[in-house]
Amino acid sequence: MVVAASVVSVAPAELEAKLLHHPSVSDVAVIGVPDEEAGELPKAYVVRTDQRLLADDLHSYLGEHVAPHKRLRGGIEFVSEIPKSAAGKILRRQLREKNKKLSRL
Repeated sequence: MVVAASVVSVAPAELEAKLLHHPSVSDVAVIGVPDEEAGELPKAYVVRTDQRLLADDLHSYLGEHVAPHKRLRGGIEFVSEIPKSAAGKILRRQLREKNKKLSRL
């Protein structure tokens, strides 16, 4: 008998809220990126106020504030801005398309 591994979903808003508390983060969006083993992993697109901020710094920061399964195992990418609608809603579809293009390269 085969038992499927349980998949734990991570709410993007929860990770975004945690990351926004970091003093060098001005904006952030989290999406799920495909993974063969897990199905999907959380990935963050981050607008930083301090160019010296590294992905490792954010991984360490989150490691102190969230459970291990909620860490950004899909990666962190620094961007100049987060795409948003006129109403201020994050346009996650654009980020997923951007990620898909990068994964094809």
